[in-house]
Amino acid sequence: MRHFRRYRFVASVMARHGLGFLVEEIGLLHLLSLPRRLFTDTEPAASDPKSIGQRIREVCEELGPTFIKIGQMASSRPDLIPEGIMLELAKLQDQVPPFPSAAARQIIEDEMGVPLEKVFREFDDVPLAAASIGQVHRGVLLSGEEVAVKVQRPEIKNLIKTDLEILTDFAALAEHRLEWAARYQLTEIVEEFVRSLTAEMDYTIEARNAARIAKQFSGEAYLKVPAIFWDLTTARVLTMEYIEGIKLTDVAELERRGYNPGHMANMIVRTILQQILMEGFFHGDPHPGNILAVSADVIALIDFGMVGRLTPDMRYNFASIVIAMMRQNTDGMLQAVLRMGIVPDDVNMRRLRQDVDDLREKYMEVPLSRISLGEAVNDLFVVAFRHRIRIPADLTLVGKSLLTLEGLVEALDPELSIMDVAQPFGRRLLRERFRPDYLGQKAWHNLNEYGELLLDLPKQLKELLRNVQRGQLNLHVRLPEADDLLHKLDRMTNQISFSIVLLAFSIVMAGLIIASAQSRQPIMLFHFPAIELGFGVAGIMFIWMIFAIFRSGRF
Repeated sequence: MRHFRRYRFVASVMARHGLGFLVEEIGLLHLLSLPRRLFTDTEPAASDPKSIGQRIREVCEELGPTFIKIGQMASSRPDLIPEGIMLELAKLQDQVPPFPSAAARQIIEDEMGVPLEKVFREFDDVPLAAASIGQVHRGVLLSGEEVAVKVQRPEIKNLIKTDLEILTDFAALAEHRLEWAARYQLTEIVEEFVRSLTAEMDYTIEARNAARIAKQFSGEAYLKVPAIFWDLTTARVLTMEYIEGIKLTDVAELERRGYNPGHMANMIVRTILQQILMEGFFHGDPHPGNILAVSADVIALIDFGMVGRLTPDMRYNFASIVIAMMRQNTDGMLQAVLRMGIVPDDVNMRRLRQDVDDLREKYMEVPLSRISLGEAVNDLFVVAFRHRIRIPADLTLVGKSLLTLEGLVEALDPELSIMDVAQPFGRRLLRERFRPDYLGQKAWHNLNEYGELLLDLPKQLKELLRNVQRGQLNLHVRLPEADDLLHKLDRMTNQISFSIVLLAFSIVMAGLIIASAQSRQPIMLFHFPAIELGFGVAGIMFIWMIFAIFRSGRF
C-alpha cells in the first residue's frame, strides 16, 4: 500500500508494451483496480513484429534506473535468461541527462559537513559523464590535486529501494501463481539482483573495489588505477584521482599520438585474465569507456561499481572449463559444469552430455586462435540454462566480461586472439594444480573436512538412534508415478462408494414401496410423498453416475 501509485505505474507501463498478461496472471489486475481496457489484449498481437525481449527492454527503459540496472545485470545471466531476451537486455543504455550542478554541490556539502569552498579550489559544474545512479564532476582540491568526484543522484536511493521492494513482491506473487516462476525459484534470482544493486548504491564499496584492484597491480608500471581520497568519500560521494586519457574506441586518435592499438589490446587482455584466472577478483564491466590509454605503454582502469569475485573453487572450475575446451574433452567440460552449478534432481544426464558433446563438436575443427573464449563460455552457460542448472552470478559475469573484452580487442587489433593470450595462463594454472605445496594444501583441506565428518559421526548416530527410540524418524519417499496411481485409486474408491450408497438407497426405496403397498397409504416425508421424492433423488444420482463414467472416457 505504501507504494500503490508506483505499483500502478509499473503495471500500466507493462500493459502498454504488451506485457499486461503477466500482470493479470500474477493477480495484480484486481488488487490495483486497473482499468480492464488496458488488458483487453493480454497477449501481444501476432502481427506485431516486436519480440518479448524488445518489449521487456522498452519496459525497463521507461521505468527508469532500477529496471535498467536490473536488466543490465540480467543480460549477463545466460544460465537464467533465454538468449533472445538476454541479447535485447544487453542493449540497455545507462545514459541519462545530468541533474543540476546546484544539487550536486548541495549533496557534497551535506556529505562532507562543510561548504564546498572548504574542500575544493575548483569544481566544474558541467559533469564529465552522467548515468542513471550518479554523475562525475572534475575538481581541484585545496592541496592542488586534480580529482574526479562521483555524486549520487538526489532521491535515487529511495526510488531504487521502492522499485526493489516492488520487484521482490512481483517475484513472490509470480512464484506462487506461475509454475515456471516456481521452477526457476524467481524470488532467489531477484534477491541476488537486489543484493548486487544495493551494493552498487554504496560508493564506499566501489572505493574498496578500486583499492583492491590497485593492490593487485601495485608492482606493474603499465596499469594505473585511480587513488581514493578516503576522507572525501562517503556512501553518496566518491572522490578519486583524476586520470586523463584517450578512450580506446578512438583508434584514430591513438594512432595519431603514436600509440600501438595492438599493444594496447594485449595489455588489456593480460590485465583482465590476470584478475579472473589468477587473482579471483576482476573488473566486471571492461567496456571502452572504463579503460583509458594514458600513454603508449600505460592503460588505466576506472569505474569499479561492478566487480566479480571468484572463490578458489570457482576459479578451479572455470579453469577446468577452459582447459577442457582447449583439449576438446567432453567429460572434463561436463564435470566442470556439474561442479560449478546447482543441478536439479531431475536433470537428464544423457541429454546434458549430448548437448555438451554437440558444443565440443562446434569448436572441434576451429583453430584456437579463431575461438571466442567469451562466446564458448556463454554457450556452455546456455546449455546450463536448458537443463535448469544454476550457475553462480560471478561466474556468469566472467562470460559477459570476456565478451565485452573481445569486442574491444577486435576493434583495436582484429588479429589478436584472447585464447592465444590465455594459453600461458592455462599452462601456469596446470603447473600450479600439480605443485607439491598446492596438492599438500588440497589434501590437508580434504583431510580436515573428513576429520570433522568423522568427529561428528558418533554424535549424529546418537541423535538418529534417539529419534528412532522416540518414534520420531521421518522417512520421505517420492515416486512421481505413484501420484498418478494414487489419484486413480482415489477416483475408483469414490466411484465404488457412490455405487454402494446408490445401492443402499435403492434397497431403502424398495422397502418403502413394499411398506406403502401393504398399508395402502402413501408414506409422507416433510409433507412430500416419500416414494416420489426418493425416485427423484435416485434419478439424479443415476444420471450423475452415468455422466461421471462418460467423462472419465472409460465406458
